[in-house]
This record gives sequence, C-alpha cells and structure tokens, in this order.
Amino acid sequence: MNATKILFIRPSKSSFIQKDLEILTKHFDVRVVDSDLTGKSLKGALITIYNMIKGILRVDITFSRFAGTHAFVAILLSKLFRKKSIVVVGGYEVAEVPEIGYGAMLNPRSARKVKFILENADRVLTVDDSLKKDAIKNVGVNGENIQTVPTGYDYKKFKPEGEKENLVISVSVGDDWGRIRLKGLDTFVKSAEFLSDVKFLVIGIQGDALKKLQDIASSNVEFLGPLSQAELIPYYQKAKVYCQLSMREGLPNALCEAMLCECVPVGTNYGGIPTAIGDTGFYVPYGDPKATAEAIKEALKSDKGKEARERIKNMFPIERREKELKEIINSLT
Repeated sequence: MNATKILFIRPSKSSFIQKDLEILTKHFDVRVVDSDLTGKSLKGALITIYNMIKGILRVDITFSRFAGTHAFVAILLSKLFRKKSIVVVGGYEVAEVPEIGYGAMLNPRSARKVKFILENADRVLTVDDSLKKDAIKNVGVNGENIQTVPTGYDYKKFKPEGEKENLVISVSVGDDWGRIRLKGLDTFVKSAEFLSDVKFLVIGIQGDALKKLQDIASSNVEFLGPLSQAELIPYYQKAKVYCQLSMREGLPNALCEAMLCECVPVGTNYGGIPTAIGDTGFYVPYGDPKATAEAIKEALKSDKGKEARERIKNMFPIERREKELKEIINSLT
C-alpha cells in the first residue's frame, strides 16, 4: 500500500461515493470524516470541523465529494496546514438553470463559495467534459486545475440476465417538481399515453413530486420508491429500454448501469448523456412526449442492447477510474 494518507470527506454514503472510498482504500491510507455541515445541527457542525482539523493534521491530501460547505472548509484548512486538496464536482454546484430554479450559481452566496473551492483546490475532478465547460462558463474559473475522470462501472455486477420484457424504465431520486422537470420524468410519463400497450416504470420518486406525476400518468405507468443498487439490477435486466430525458446531466449513473444490462438507451443530447449513449441508442428533444414515444417505439424494436453494453464496458470500466485516481493522487505527492 502507498504511504500517502488521505482524508476522505463525504456528505453521504451514496453508492458512487462509497465506490470511490473503496478504490482509494485499496491503494492509500484513508481516514473518513462524515460531514454534517448542513446548518441544521450546531453540534454536528462542530464535530465535523473538529474531525476535519484532527484528520488534516495527520494526512497529506483531502478528498471531498461535491463542492459544498464541507469542501469549502476542507480547502480552507488544507491551505492553512499546507496540505493538498482534491474536490469531485457533482454537477449542481456549477449549474445555472433559472427556468426551474436549479443550480448553486443562482445563489450569490453559494456561487462565491463554489468559486473559492474551484480556484483553490489543487485538483477539481468532473465526470464529464460538459461539467468542466459549465464551471468555466458559469463559475468564471480558468479550468486549469479541472480534470475529467469518468465514473467507473462494474460490468460483472451489471450484466444482462433472462429475457427482456416490453418494459421501459427511468430512474431518479427526488421529491420536488423541479427535480422532475430537470430529469424529464414529466415527459417520460406523458410519452406513455402514446404507447398504451407498453409498460412504463418510474423508480425512485417520492413525496409531492410522486403525487403530481401520478396525476398526469396514464394507466400503463407504474411507480416504485427508491431502491438500492442491488434491487435495481433485476429491473434493468427486465427492461428493453431505458430513458434519460434530462435537461442536464454529468455522466448519468443509472443510464450507464442500465446499458450494461443491455437496455437500449433513449436520451436527450445534453451534457454527459451523449457521452454515454454514443451511437448505440436514440436521441429526442427535451420536453417532447410525442417524439419520445416515437423513439421508444423504435428502441423496443431495436437490437442495440448488446452494443450499448459493450460501449459502457469498454469506455467506462471501474478499472479506468481506479487507475486515473491513483495517478492524480501520486502526482500531487
């Protein structure tokens, strides 16, 4: 194991954050701080900052997932104690979409915080080049320290199994209507009206957003709440088509996982969606249910599922992210 010590600062334990932690732990001495800097708990904030200070004094590099308050504090402390810092941008931090009130750049205070993070981190990592362009355009940074390192996917875990069904799915997590519009799930549900003999399935939406979607859904649309990654796999394996109809994306995890399970992809031409799909699927305009239905109809007749799997398997294996993260950390130390 490399002697480099890393302080891994995580705001949650989502699957892709945990995957990065697993990768780093294989090669480096990693300590973890769970951040509670949401402003809801003074005690949680004080504990977080104490653990950060104690941890940074003992490590060589800080590694923060997302350019939020925890990353701001981590970089301040890293500079104070002359340690190196890495921040992984998720997408929201560099976004500015006033039509749906989405993006940290819409709030001047958040915008200043993100700009400080991106200008002062030794490395800023994005999962798709579109996010680097957003950072340069929306945040106003030069981007010299920004590097694209795509998410990696385990093609042995996400694999086809059994017969495909006449099923079309879309997966997201959220409970507000802005999230629904961002992900194009309202378009997805409305497109089902044009294909009454096809089963549509929405996974992961809760709360008021779910009620609104149900109100506009035809009888061939079903809904499931949030599922674990392991619970999602059987649905990827059953579905013939996966839809990613978003207004903006980095490199969409659920899309890539579904493609590894030989779902034929249908998506908009925004952000990292075409990076994932390439020429293995079908493209539609954002917010057009009828055009989406036509594309889904073609996708259901298509045999592009195997091509979709091979694209993700070859372009975005977990081994690639592991290699590139290791190289970046070694270059800093």
